[in-house]
Amino acid sequence: MEEQQTEIASLGEFGLIKKLTETIELKNASTLKGVGDDAAVLDYKNKLSLVTTDLLLEGIHFDLTYVPLKHLGYKAAVVNFSDIYAMNGSPKQITVSIGVSKRFTVEHIQELYEGIKLACEIYGVDMVGGDTSASVTGLIISITCIGEADSEKVVYRNGAKENNLICVSGDLGAAYMGLQLLERERAVSVGMKDFNPDFAGKEYILERQLKPEARKDIIDTLARNGIRPTSMIDISDGLSSELLHICTQSNVGCRIYEERIPIDYQTAVMASEFNMNLVTAALNGGEDYELLFTVPIEEHEKLQAIDGIRIIGHITKAELGCSMITRDGNELTLQAQGWNAFKNQ
Repeated sequence: MEEQQTEIASLGEFGLIKKLTETIELKNASTLKGVGDDAAVLDYKNKLSLVTTDLLLEGIHFDLTYVPLKHLGYKAAVVNFSDIYAMNGSPKQITVSIGVSKRFTVEHIQELYEGIKLACEIYGVDMVGGDTSASVTGLIISITCIGEADSEKVVYRNGAKENNLICVSGDLGAAYMGLQLLERERAVSVGMKDFNPDFAGKEYILERQLKPEARKDIIDTLARNGIRPTSMIDISDGLSSELLHICTQSNVGCRIYEERIPIDYQTAVMASEFNMNLVTAALNGGEDYELLFTVPIEEHEKLQAIDGIRIIGHITKAELGCSMITRDGNELTLQAQGWNAFKNQ
């Protein structure tokens, strides 16, 4: 029997906020006051504060036809944590603001918040505030994440130097291929009442799209090995776009090598099914939330001994441009062809 659903209007804004946040327990010493007052109170003492915001709009960034609300909440939080890790920092607090249309019930929003709270629990982050509003355009989620870092450890995009090694964590293109699979099954299901999607053997690429993880483990591993990147960025819009960000802001060029780009087997199989160029998916797919970073060449031996990090190229003089060397030795100019919200409406 279907659970009874509660209209949001029956609780009102403050009642909804109380229901969503009453079980929150604070974890970080820097959180002096969380939800429940006019503003959160944070104390970072001698550390730098890092702040990032992400906005997710239904129909632009997610499709609730195939994205479970709990997964969406988890992902919305994690992508913000990823931005803080990309600065070599630690996420500590988030604020969560949502706009909700009338088709959503209290139970729907609780499910969304369960995902956010799970992400906070796993990554040790406090939810300290936010806002709720009515919406006429579906579901809107805006999360702001506050993090901290020692001033001498913060890593920016503009620090890459000639002869630095270019590294990536994990593998690339999986989230994009997961999205292609979900979109295909959604299109096939239109007009069918009892449709069962074909996801067998494709669990990894689905998880990379629906439930990505931020690479705290890589940040911790680099710190343990005494490696401080010279520049870093997370891969949200595609490897090619992110590498061009680093090169533009650092005023350098780069060479990466096709054969060194890490790609998972399921990603390759899915690309073959779609008759899609595998390297194009890895370069431009986006939403991998892996870390792309540069390090001095002297760290080469240390890096080679670390699982989960792949050296894919090196930094060059700016006048040499930004290129990928293909398996057959050709040189292709890198182009920013990743996600563009305004182009892809």
